[in-house]
Amino acid sequence: MAGHTPNPLFLLLFLGSASSLFFAMSWGQPQTVSVGFIIDGGSPVGRIANTTIPMALEDFYDAFPGSSVRVRLVHRDSRGDVVAAASAAVELMKGQGVRAILGPQSSVESAFVADLATRAEIPVVSFSATSPSVSPDAARFFARAALSDAAQAGALAALATHFRWRRIVPIYQDDDYGAAFVPFLVDALTAAGAEVPYRCALPSTASSDAVAAAMYLLESQQTRAFVLHTRAELAARVFAAAEAAGMMGEGFVWVITDGLTGLLGSIDAPQGVIGLAPFVPTTPRLRDFKRRWVHRFMRDHPGVHPDHAEMGCYALWAYDAAWAVASAAEQLSPGDLSPPGLVGGTTGPTDFAGLGKSSSGKKFLEAITNTKFEGLGGKFELVDGELAVETFRVVNIMDNGKERGIGFWTKHGGLIRHLGRGANKSTNGELAPVIWPGESAVVPRGWVQPTSARKLRVAVPGSVTPGYRSIVHLDVDQATNITDAGGFVVEVFEAAVRLLPYALPFEYVKAESMPYDKLVQLVANGTFDAAVADITITAARSNHVDFTLPYMVSGIAMVAPLRDNRRNQTWVFLKPLRYDLWLASAAFFLFTGFAVWAVEHRKNDEFRGPPSYQVGTLLYFGFSTLVFSHRENLRNNLSRFAVVVWCFVVLILQSSYTASLTSMLTVPQLEPVIGDYAELWRGTAKVGIMNNSFMQDTMTRSGFPHSRLVPYKAAQSFHEALINGTIGSIVDEIPYLRIFLKSYCNRFSMTGKTNKTGGFGFAFPKGSPYVADLSRAILALTETEEMNLIERKWFGETDGCAATQAVGPFTSDSLSFGSFWGLFLITGATSLLCCAIHLATFVVANWPYIRQLASHTSWRGVIRRLARFYDGRDLSAHTFRVKDSSGGGGGGGGGSGSVAGGRNDAGASPSVMHDAAGSPISISNHTYMSDWSLQTSSPAPAAGEIEPAAGGRADEEELTAPRYLHGSGEDGRGQ
Repeated sequence: MAGHTPNPLFLLLFLGSASSLFFAMSWGQPQTVSVGFIIDGGSPVGRIANTTIPMALEDFYDAFPGSSVRVRLVHRDSRGDVVAAASAAVELMKGQGVRAILGPQSSVESAFVADLATRAEIPVVSFSATSPSVSPDAARFFARAALSDAAQAGALAALATHFRWRRIVPIYQDDDYGAAFVPFLVDALTAAGAEVPYRCALPSTASSDAVAAAMYLLESQQTRAFVLHTRAELAARVFAAAEAAGMMGEGFVWVITDGLTGLLGSIDAPQGVIGLAPFVPTTPRLRDFKRRWVHRFMRDHPGVHPDHAEMGCYALWAYDAAWAVASAAEQLSPGDLSPPGLVGGTTGPTDFAGLGKSSSGKKFLEAITNTKFEGLGGKFELVDGELAVETFRVVNIMDNGKERGIGFWTKHGGLIRHLGRGANKSTNGELAPVIWPGESAVVPRGWVQPTSARKLRVAVPGSVTPGYRSIVHLDVDQATNITDAGGFVVEVFEAAVRLLPYALPFEYVKAESMPYDKLVQLVANGTFDAAVADITITAARSNHVDFTLPYMVSGIAMVAPLRDNRRNQTWVFLKPLRYDLWLASAAFFLFTGFAVWAVEHRKNDEFRGPPSYQVGTLLYFGFSTLVFSHRENLRNNLSRFAVVVWCFVVLILQSSYTASLTSMLTVPQLEPVIGDYAELWRGTAKVGIMNNSFMQDTMTRSGFPHSRLVPYKAAQSFHEALINGTIGSIVDEIPYLRIFLKSYCNRFSMTGKTNKTGGFGFAFPKGSPYVADLSRAILALTETEEMNLIERKWFGETDGCAATQAVGPFTSDSLSFGSFWGLFLITGATSLLCCAIHLATFVVANWPYIRQLASHTSWRGVIRRLARFYDGRDLSAHTFRVKDSSGGGGGGGGGSGSVAGGRNDAGASPSVMHDAAGSPISISNHTYMSDWSLQTSSPAPAAGEIEPAAGGRADEEELTAPRYLHGSGEDGRGQ
């Protein structure tokens, strides 16, 4: 048995089982992925990262214990040196075979390392390099798991707009971290209407004395709003120097960027500072991590003061970056992890030129940039290789160094006080109250009067004729060389400067007499910083300079001599009333006379007689009311009422006519010699223009002959030239013409259609930041009473002589029917109503006879009989009864029905015939015949008989009517 040989089959089965067990055990072990970790361990961010990143990996593998890949950190300390960071990166890539690199800390280090990593195709994930100078666009294998500084420029500009800070001074670190951010800040402020008058760049190694000197220089300037963008070490020195220089008191504004807000424990920020920080939603997971992180941080860094154990945005970014790397490593397969290190390297481990390429770099980078999860800082997602953050918190630093939230800024919503659905829309654009430096609750203006600043050299025309000194003038004392500027233009400019949200130091400089086009050129080429004068804004001038909004709206008008137009007076009496009023008056004269005749005809002998006499009476009565000379006695109350209303209308017409005619005969009817521009163009008279004005070029371009333009310098010269006929008119801008008319308004008038111009504006060089601010100030000034007070001070009252002449010469327009149609309506309706009432009374009183006529005769006969009947006397009227009663006792005899001559009046009652006793001897006149019957043998028909017709025979168609209803003709016969 000792020499027994083992069974070969057993050995084969044993070896197979052992190998299977060995491979199974080997396959169950997670693979290791080395990741470089480059950080400045002595910096605040380095200390935070040294604590946070290991915690992130531990939390990840606790959450995913079955991970097939484990990340192993290979730590290197760059000590803040770029060369050391680059050397560490090369050593990690070639010597340690790392698949990715977390860090480096600063933007300068990250830019250098990202370039090397791109050559080796190894991903570099930074959680602290926020400068826009390094980006995935410049280095393909660089990923920023932090916020780019450029993203907060819009929030800073929104703060400047909200608090109305028109000037902001950036204080920044003079390296890639600070200098790369300033262009984005300047662009955002410019778009918001603010400006950066100067900058303060401080080296990262600046001493305390150098920083203090820079702060004292800033304190001597006028701007009091500062944006601080530096690393924590330099920011601490800046705040210390600013407090020593008195720049942390009332009236100052300090805003820090998110990099400093995340390190409040390291910079010792004073009270009143405004800070920005990325918005991070508070979750139970975040609160638990903060608790654990503080204990871990104090254990890892026992020498750090507990107040500096502040977990800011860098801790959140470092945690999420490490989590993203660990999550992306899970997507690598065993084939991606072999061979280890770089492939294709040719030289030593520190040779930059001999870097090979990683076999897993591309896939690892793609996995990192595509990773999405809910991190400690919110949703982790890289957009174009950078962390996407669209909301910032706005915080106010308290006296204990803690922050207090006062609002938020979103990319699309701007400043808001609250986030979420419960936010009140009415609070959009608002922030909570802020405690400013110096414990002030008043929003600082952001500027003060500077103790040292270059003053703007403002050009003002010096040689101004006395007639136009009210517009602008500048006097220089030859002994003291002190300038004294005044006039409307200067006072408006100074009032607008007082409304600016900052101090604007300036001094007036005398500009010699020159055309304003040349003065504009001097402003454009920098000889002057601005021009304050009565410069008209034109398209040609705006090509060289920028103008403010016009402080006076202007236009081109013409002034011409006045002449009296009262030459043709022959038919002036017709002019007070227009033709329609003449026709309407005549028509209502006739209508009123007819209405009175119709009412009075049957009862009043003064409105009876032959037709010609009645027509004359009608016309005479109507027109005699014009002078209230009508003498007819009215017997009917209806006619009296109509005449009373008509006389009231006539009184108003007469008074209006008299007033209008008086004004036409006594007031001069002035009109300009040249009425409009068309007449000016057609004529031959010369035209006066102001010397050095743009009017010459304007009129020449419009086709006006240059030979007819005569330039003058003073308003007195214009007056003399117009008087002696040298020129026929003046064409100029309205402000100058107002000044001319203020002195010479009796014989001249502004005429012609006003042609609008751009108005007067202040000129500044192209791109000047003062143009927009002064334009807003001018708008604010024009909305107040101060502008009106300035204008009245220099130009006089607007209702004075110049304003009156500007409206035009006096004219008296003819009165039209439209002014009196209401009166005519009243009198017409009254007369018509009176006629209607009288006719209705007539019909009712004679209705039996009218009904009898209508039932037995043709309609023509009815009309003829009714007209004849209406034409007769109304014997029942009290006027005839009174007359009969007064004459009944003197008649000659008389039984019933007897009259002088032995005849009975046809159709008259016997009592009426007693008037014969008082009749005159002559009876040839129709006046007397109206009361007498001249027929000698016609007996009166008995009651019930047919009344004889005009020819003495009875009309067969006529019907009988009671005697007392019959009227009679004027001669006693039926007509």
